Amino acid sequence: MTAEDVVGLFADETRVRVFASVALGATSVAEVVERTGLSAREALLALRRLEEREVVAANGEGLAVSYDSFRRLARDAAGTRPAQDHGTGDEQVETVLRSFLRDGRLVGLPAQWSRKKLVLRHVAERAFEVGQEYTEGEVNDRLRAWCEGGRLDHVTLRRYLVDLHHLHRRDGIYRRPADDTVRVS
Repeated sequence: MTAEDVVGLFADETRVRVFASVALGATSVAEVVERTGLSAREALLALRRLEEREVVAANGEGLAVSYDSFRRLARDAAGTRPAQDHGTGDEQVETVLRSFLRDGRLVGLPAQWSRKKLVLRHVAERAFEVGQEYTEGEVNDRLRAWCEGGRLDHVTLRRYLVDLHHLHRRDGIYRRPADDTVRVS
């Protein structure tokens, strides 16, 4: 089964309802029918399809979600996706960056301060040239691209970069200073 198969499987509302009822503890067809409000026939058809795809299984205790199938699918999907290389040459740094950056987007910030600084420095190094001057609008535009689809907004990101001296601000003009690289602590 592939990730596309799972998406197709769950594109049907009936199967989603049946799966959800099993995930929330229904262990028999009767419980699935009761919890979903589906007819016995609808529930059985959906269960049969979910069992064929190995996302639900009947065991000695009744119906259960086949978490092993999902783990296997996740491992397979991770194996087909190439690990993103951010060009640092340091595997520790790469591991941190892969956790918080996806396809050139910032998906979150680490809680650990040293790692947060590392991720923010990476963003500054990729978004801004050393010594070049940027207006606030240009800074905002560059940072919006990093924040798109994430939980962080460009204003907060800009504030972090200024507070950590990855960007200097004077009279409404921003500039990235020349400095050395940061390592993971």
